[in-house]
Amino acid sequence: MSKINKVVLAYSGGLDTSVILKWLQDKYECEVVTFTADLGQGEEVEPARAKAKSLGIKEIYIEDLREEFARDYVFPMFRANAIYEGEYLLGTSIARPLIAKRLVEIANETGAEAVSHGATGKGNDQVRFELGAYALNPNIKVIAPWREWDLLSRQKLLDYAEQHGIPVEMKQGKKSPYSMDANLLHISYEGGILEDPWAEPEDSMWRWSVSPENAPDKPTYLELSYEKGDITAINGEAMSPATVMTYLNKVAGENGIGRLDIVENRYVGMKSRGCYETPAGTVMLKAHRAIESLTLDREVAHLKDELMPRYAKMIYNGYWWAPERVMLQKMIDESQQTVNGKVRIKLYKGNVSVVGRASETDSLFDESIATFEDDAGAYNQKDAEGFIKLNALRLKIAGKAKRKV
Repeated sequence: MSKINKVVLAYSGGLDTSVILKWLQDKYECEVVTFTADLGQGEEVEPARAKAKSLGIKEIYIEDLREEFARDYVFPMFRANAIYEGEYLLGTSIARPLIAKRLVEIANETGAEAVSHGATGKGNDQVRFELGAYALNPNIKVIAPWREWDLLSRQKLLDYAEQHGIPVEMKQGKKSPYSMDANLLHISYEGGILEDPWAEPEDSMWRWSVSPENAPDKPTYLELSYEKGDITAINGEAMSPATVMTYLNKVAGENGIGRLDIVENRYVGMKSRGCYETPAGTVMLKAHRAIESLTLDREVAHLKDELMPRYAKMIYNGYWWAPERVMLQKMIDESQQTVNGKVRIKLYKGNVSVVGRASETDSLFDESIATFEDDAGAYNQKDAEGFIKLNALRLKIAGKAKRKV
């Protein structure tokens, strides 16, 4: 690798990335630019500025990206009803393309030749960051310290920090029970007792939701307004995408909604057990499918469902910026032109129930045809006989052939 003079580091201010910052300065003898993003993780990001300054950093980027994240990444993904392996709502996966994009943009702005991240060599995030970076700037160089150094334990990181005068908050415990990642869409938990797939998570682990057993005994009703597949208002109050998610996280979490405990297949080949809290996303998926059930043509809806697992896998594996995802997104967005109306949901003790859906302009539900009462000739039931016989023809032919054997 040619000489690197400047690198942009995705910097949280925590132990790992603070050690990485100093390690980059020593190993590569380069200038480091730090980038800290507020994606709605619920923690103050400004302390990262003071910490970066204390380590000699001159160019520090701290940005509030909550609206961009919700508007341009989470909402488009939910138009597809994306869910990985039948359960995971892709909370970590969907945040990585935006971080990769800003890393590359800041590198261009500051004249940096490289970007760096704190993802380990065992996980999916290294793939997501780097595929995104290379797609957006084919000439960018990527430094992944976890694949280069020998600081492969928390104790080694703590020792390195102490040797180099790097301040570490809450050092006294020397070990947090879980590895956590949070943004507007979710908070994830890995490690600790969760490395045993048989061990039940401690109730004290969960941060955003109460247990369903302790949720209120009275249900909460919400009315979600949709325009072109996106929630634009709740209970009649217009909201921005990030505000929608913040509100739903709070209300759904209070009702014990959004907890998930799964073993998933990582892109790098191993199985991993993780726990997730996704209160807003759980509501959004259920409600979006409800409004689509009213406004999407049957074959359009079924085609979307057939393509969704591939779309979800693209996001999980880090291909947000790949041409196939971009192409699929255009098709998905086109399908959402008629997804307008309202959905009424009931939140109760961990459950999300759809109790109403309506669309004044785009509903394909025709009560005069669907009714079990007298339809006044709107639907001729005798037509079903020919329909059934034609569709049964190949089955009858196959049945006769079997009888000959």
